[in-house]
Amino acid sequence: MVDLYPPTQPYDHGFLDAGDGNRVYYEQLGNPAGKPALHVHGGPGSGAPRRPARAWDPERYRVIRFDQRNCGRSTPHASDPAADMGLNTTRHLIDDMERLREHLGIDKWLLNGASWGSTLILAYAQQHPERVSEIVIQAVTTTRRAETDWLYRGAGWFQPEAWDRFRDGVPEDERDGDLLAAYSRLMENPGRAVREKAAADWLAWEDAVVSNEPNGVPGMYSDREIDAQIAFVRICAHFFSNGAWLEDDQLLRNAHKLAGIPAVLVHGRHDMGSPVRTAWELAKAWPGARLHIIEDSGHAGSDAANRTSRAAIEEFKNR
Repeated sequence: MVDLYPPTQPYDHGFLDAGDGNRVYYEQLGNPAGKPALHVHGGPGSGAPRRPARAWDPERYRVIRFDQRNCGRSTPHASDPAADMGLNTTRHLIDDMERLREHLGIDKWLLNGASWGSTLILAYAQQHPERVSEIVIQAVTTTRRAETDWLYRGAGWFQPEAWDRFRDGVPEDERDGDLLAAYSRLMENPGRAVREKAAADWLAWEDAVVSNEPNGVPGMYSDREIDAQIAFVRICAHFFSNGAWLEDDQLLRNAHKLAGIPAVLVHGRHDMGSPVRTAWELAKAWPGARLHIIEDSGHAGSDAANRTSRAAIEEFKNR
């Protein structure tokens, strides 16, 4: 990783009351009078980074990070079976972002994120384009059915042993059907041991997908404490088995709504989890978006990918 600035710690943090029993954790870093920028984490369910920020000029940017519903420090946590997943959809997350913007008194903000974060950024920006100054996203996804089908089935052509283990993690009579829905049902099981095993099986597959990429890191997904594992998989299975409550191709079809928003898209040529075709199609449909395909990068990123994203962040700080 290429670090541009000294570590920046939060100067403010709190909880946003969503009004339905959910409390969304947020924190702010950098300059309170600086250019607002919202980091949108991936997963869904990964939670915001806990490490200090180093990509952002702390004199020029006011960076906001938040934990999306039911993960990280937000409550209730999805590791608790009593947490109501019916209150966690893409629409809820978009509304949380708008509520947070209003709470913090921000007119417009730059949006930055990767993987699932890019899907949520696109969905938010197409709903509220007037509230977005710029966009910088890495590992582009739109969570259409073809993408999730590739990640949880098609990529098995490259990792057949690992995919068989993933498939075999669900009951035998469900193995030829909708695996994502089957895992979602397992993650709603009241038995803690059932949920722990399903989470481990899911994360082992996620690890396998990125294991042969350039810069793939062993245990990239499973290297988290057990409650975070359960929350991550429960939220992922919930969202992906429902197509993220988006019409298929919705985000590509509506990319014209983003015209006028400066954007940089960064994607690894060897991204096994999110093949580059989606980034290519989005760049063609989005007037003014600049796509950088990074030859030595996969979903896990690379120094070159990080430098490219940070160059865009540097460029936009003066707009």
